[in-house]
Amino acid sequence: MNPDDRLTRTTVRGGRLRVPTPRRETPAVRRWTPSGPLELGVTIGPLRRGPGDPAFRVTPDGSVWRASRTPAGPGTLRFAQRSGEIEAEAWGPGADWLLEGLPALLGGDDDPTAFTPRHRLVHDMHRRRPGLRLTRTGLVLESLIPSILEQKVTSDEAYRAWRLLLQRHGEPAPGPLDRLYVMPDARGWAMLPSWEWHRAGVDGKRSATVVRAARVARRLEEAVAMDLPAASARLQLIPGIGPWTAAETLQRSNGHPDAITVGDLHVPKIVGYALTGRRGTDDAAMLELLAPYEGQRHRACRLILLSGRTPPRRAPRFAPKDISVL
Repeated sequence: MNPDDRLTRTTVRGGRLRVPTPRRETPAVRRWTPSGPLELGVTIGPLRRGPGDPAFRVTPDGSVWRASRTPAGPGTLRFAQRSGEIEAEAWGPGADWLLEGLPALLGGDDDPTAFTPRHRLVHDMHRRRPGLRLTRTGLVLESLIPSILEQKVTSDEAYRAWRLLLQRHGEPAPGPLDRLYVMPDARGWAMLPSWEWHRAGVDGKRSATVVRAARVARRLEEAVAMDLPAASARLQLIPGIGPWTAAETLQRSNGHPDAITVGDLHVPKIVGYALTGRRGTDDAAMLELLAPYEGQRHRACRLILLSGRTPPRRAPRFAPKDISVL
């Protein structure tokens, strides 16, 4: 955390007890002032797995709610930006852990000043979005499982699977907000029967990968303290986890600015078109274009994707196949 960041921690009354999850009726509260610009929605946007994510919600007052399974247990974090200050509350056994990690979650450990734009479009986006920070959750399995669910399927299919699995097998999140769920623990994921995966539309290859990861969850969580090559290698020891899944996970859990996504159907084409105007860019060409951003390639990609400059669509959309009805 930046030493210039200011915080206070108090306790206030609020919340209500709901079973079966143990809940603290008086949430812990933390106030934190970022040392620089912070665009909240852009920074935490990658943590939301679709508009119906049961572990993530934005309420009409602008508050963001996240339910997480922390090393201390389940917890719910609510935070909002008020006049440049972040006001946060947390409930459950994991409340203190979540509040301790609040600055990192909102990019407090990120250093956007280390980035030097090399293309006109990137320079323009860097100037227009000074509040983009790279989030760091400190939780590997929380990002790994939905990333596995997103392998080789459409976003809608993956979001539906995540939603159904959490609603059926997660637990109600601590705190006052209804219909917010904490994902199952590692044993819960490993013990899910095959028909529940099928009902959620998850094929055997992806479900087997989740189960293998859940069985060694403790070793995978150690990747949070590793540098990027070691963390990526640790995740890829699991059959079914490749460079794409590892990068998508570590972008969120570790907040590494160079965790570049390769093997994606769309990202290389978008990067290539945005920077050169040419279509059909592959991974090798994308990495060549991003070579000037070595050490900051993930940040460069985030800025390019935020520009909205994408190649015109020529082919029909892919039609997903719902295996849950087969």
